[in-house]
Amino acid sequence: MKKLRVLLVDDEIIIREGFKRLFDWEAHDCQVVGEAADGMEALARIDALHPDIVIMDINIPIMSGLKVIQLSRMKHPQIAYVIVSGYDDFSYCQQALRMQITDYILKPVNYEEFGTCIDNLKISLFERRIAATEAPGKQEERVITGITRYLQEHLSQEVSLSVLAERFHLNPQYISQLFKNEIGVGFLAYLTNIRMERAKHLLLSTSLSVAEVAEQSGYGDYRIFTKVFKKSEGITPSQYRRDFLNGGSV
Repeated sequence: MKKLRVLLVDDEIIIREGFKRLFDWEAHDCQVVGEAADGMEALARIDALHPDIVIMDINIPIMSGLKVIQLSRMKHPQIAYVIVSGYDDFSYCQQALRMQITDYILKPVNYEEFGTCIDNLKISLFERRIAATEAPGKQEERVITGITRYLQEHLSQEVSLSVLAERFHLNPQYISQLFKNEIGVGFLAYLTNIRMERAKHLLLSTSLSVAEVAEQSGYGDYRIFTKVFKKSEGITPSQYRRDFLNGGSV
């Protein structure tokens, strides 16, 4: 997997330096290719550098981060954006969700959580590529595409490397390495990510109980599901549903 190109946008140089020095970009198959300190500079850098990922503050001079994203999306729809902000305000979160921002992280940045965010983002970028290959006229399906589709279709069932190995007649170690090479994350990280996405969708779009959501997301024990969900999202499934539907902060 090629390294993902990252642009850092923040008017505080200490924040940008923190990202460069305190986060292990190499370990996450990324490289910082540029920086910007205001909205106009950010637009110019995006046009010139064509990054895969933009780490964007909201409150920057000349033009807000959200406006930069809105404008740059017209020319560069393939770029993924992560907002890093000091604003713990649900209205900003709502705007970010409407603009399909990959994640919304509060300052000061927890770099362990940020690493999880980057891994989830790599999964999101991979799924965009998969969607593109499903368009008419594209080449035949790759092995990793078949495996990830199988996982999506059997998410409520028991899935493991051994199950996949038997289903696709491949070595478990080969499948494990395939996830690292093709997506940039391990099998378990990918599986947890798609299970959490399924769970969040069910929590907000259905009246299923937490136990039922857990089961449909692949967790037979709702207590384990709650523990994993809280580690992933920072709050319990019940809090996530209540806060989002009541207009609180998620």
